[in-house]
Amino acid sequence: MTTKPITLGWRKTETHGLLPDPDPRPITYTIISVDDHLVEPPDMFEGRLPAKYQPLAPRVVETAEGHEVWHFDGKIFLQVGLNAVVGRPREDWKVEPTRFDEMRPGCYDIRARLRDMDINGVWASLNFPSQITGFCGSVFSRCSDPGLGLAVTQAWNDWFYDEWYSPAPERIIPMGITFLGDAEQGAAEIRRNAERGFRAVTLPEEPHRIDLPSLWSGWWDPIIAACAETETVISLHVGSAGVADMPDDAPKVQLGATLFGQLSLGACANWLWSRYPVRYPSLKIAMSEGGIGWVAMLLDRLENIVDRSGYGQQFDDKTGLRPADVLRRNFWFCTIDDPSTLCTRDTIGVDNICFETDYPHGDGTWPDSQAVFGQFYGDLRPDEIAKISHENAAALYRHPLPPPDSPFAAGLRSR
Repeated sequence: MTTKPITLGWRKTETHGLLPDPDPRPITYTIISVDDHLVEPPDMFEGRLPAKYQPLAPRVVETAEGHEVWHFDGKIFLQVGLNAVVGRPREDWKVEPTRFDEMRPGCYDIRARLRDMDINGVWASLNFPSQITGFCGSVFSRCSDPGLGLAVTQAWNDWFYDEWYSPAPERIIPMGITFLGDAEQGAAEIRRNAERGFRAVTLPEEPHRIDLPSLWSGWWDPIIAACAETETVISLHVGSAGVADMPDDAPKVQLGATLFGQLSLGACANWLWSRYPVRYPSLKIAMSEGGIGWVAMLLDRLENIVDRSGYGQQFDDKTGLRPADVLRRNFWFCTIDDPSTLCTRDTIGVDNICFETDYPHGDGTWPDSQAVFGQFYGDLRPDEIAKISHENAAALYRHPLPPPDSPFAAGLRSR
């Protein structure tokens, strides 16, 4: 246990308090968001680890400057302010660590989250982890004690199942993390979660960038096999393997956010050329928060290198499918708006595009996701609107649609 206050050297700035609850927005579209986040609450790990590991579980501590941060395995993990900005005045959107009492409760409390989903007109939501976990569980997987890392990973999943998913299984798409310190243990955790209904697992975009074995090493075989066998969707969140490379004196927040699409393109190409989607034709891979503006360019490039350079001509010997064919078959992409490149949806495949609200992040659309969707997608054909807003996500994650008498059923084609 920490016996003296931790000093970050990060002076706490004044905050202005949470804004009042907005009025619930009219529901025109049935929305399933495939990229939102939860913020792990301070009591997440209490009583969930074996007795020998419980004192070593991640815990929230207060710094000398008055910040709340996570402490685990001798390291400090910040609750970055920009990761929980919903309901705060714009002048409070900051990189500085954020206290729980400065966050809207919907960030970490499921009942408050459901109220915020109601306000926003969102039927169902897929939630990624936050800072103490890393977007793909990498923090726990790199623990100095592998036994502790595995126990904390399992505890996170158990909390998610008990406290975040089970209170409203029709509203939350269950996605877990897995242990990345041992491939067989990681595969076993995926199967354990699948047996109780989990539909997805979040893995690192480019494992080699966080000192894990590459996708071509063979190390990942047990994990990918487990995903394919259990129909578990592999969700790759932008930034799960770090930000884009940049000079030390670059504006990291601004430049990093600008390059989200570049990160997703690189990660998607890596996973495609790993040939895991060839070895496992039913494998489903979802790219999160990278938008869709880069996808048509990638498809064009894949066709070009086959036709002009001859690379990839023997990509799939059994079926004769080309790399671009496999990309359309095995990958899904999510978008908030992408107004200039929505016109490429037929090239990408409308069946492969899903919508996200990114609650509670800085580029999220809460509480106006209904209006944002209408602004950018409202002029599409009714079948395209239905697919992008909810049908594709429901099919990908095998998630139920709202009943016909629900207010969230406004956009159902069968209504």
